Amino acid sequence: MHLFRLAILFLLFPLLASCHQAPQLVKLSGEAQGTTWHISYWSNNDADTGKVKQQIDAEFARIDKLMSNYRDDSVISQFNQQQINTYQTVGSELVQLIEQARLISHASQGCYDLTVKPLFDLWGFRANQFNQPSAEQINTALLSTGMRHLGTTAPDKAAKGVTDLTVDVSSIAQGYTVERLSVILQNNGIQHFMAEIGGELLTQGHKPDGSAWRIAIERPLPGSQQLHKILQMSTTKRAAVMTSGTYRHYFTADGQRFSHILDARTGKPVLHDTVSVTLVHDNATQADAWSTALLCCGYEQGMAIATAQNLAVLFIVEKNGILVEHASPAWQQSRLLSEVL
Repeated sequence: MHLFRLAILFLLFPLLASCHQAPQLVKLSGEAQGTTWHISYWSNNDADTGKVKQQIDAEFARIDKLMSNYRDDSVISQFNQQQINTYQTVGSELVQLIEQARLISHASQGCYDLTVKPLFDLWGFRANQFNQPSAEQINTALLSTGMRHLGTTAPDKAAKGVTDLTVDVSSIAQGYTVERLSVILQNNGIQHFMAEIGGELLTQGHKPDGSAWRIAIERPLPGSQQLHKILQMSTTKRAAVMTSGTYRHYFTADGQRFSHILDARTGKPVLHDTVSVTLVHDNATQADAWSTALLCCGYEQGMAIATAQNLAVLFIVEKNGILVEHASPAWQQSRLLSEVL
């Protein structure tokens, strides 16, 4: 009798196991912030996909109304339009982003700066029409740029030191948005996901089969889309992966390439040979700003900063048409990733 019952149990076990299917990967996507976004996730609690998508769309709309420089009614645009230097209410989120950016700007010795938009426009990058300005035009624009002219007071007010100051948080806003999307996912009981906006992404947990999320890094070459490296992310720690490059948005004039990455100290596009910076960090907001700042600084200054700040960074430098990688000590020792290719 006992042998018979044992045999039944062995027969039932495969049947029961086959009835328990692994959770399916849910994929959501759309357009926002002038680019595309993608989210992949899975959960054991049957999260309502429609509800998650609705909350994500609402969060994009909310952040757009707060931070977009492409709509006149956004909070940041209204702040920029004001020709006064008294403190104005802009909200605690913008104040916090400004202060995080200020710390990174200071670490970059002023290369990274949220107020370079007039210079960006002066060089023609916003209109996508190259215009090499004169030294006089650059110097005039520099008079109304600089984080030193941007004041904040807790918890939600900011002020201009010069009336023509223009603030653009796009270099940190996508990272912040990814963080906000992760909060929505977790509030819906989702602990395993990959969220990406315009190539800036955040991973947490693992795939339904237990394997790690894998992230592809593009080879930083103009006019082509080739795989350069694959990163395998930690399955136990959340990790943001941010890449900034000079090889996508640039102008060529008189045989010289002018990158859209501007050095706020000189008012000119960077001329160094660092073409790509990839940074892995546990905070997507900071990672977004750091990747831009370190690309602005270039490999030599950027590596010194990355080492001092214990940042996991991969610099790619182009030397005579050859791509050379330089990994920071924290990148080589990081437990947030492993290199597959």
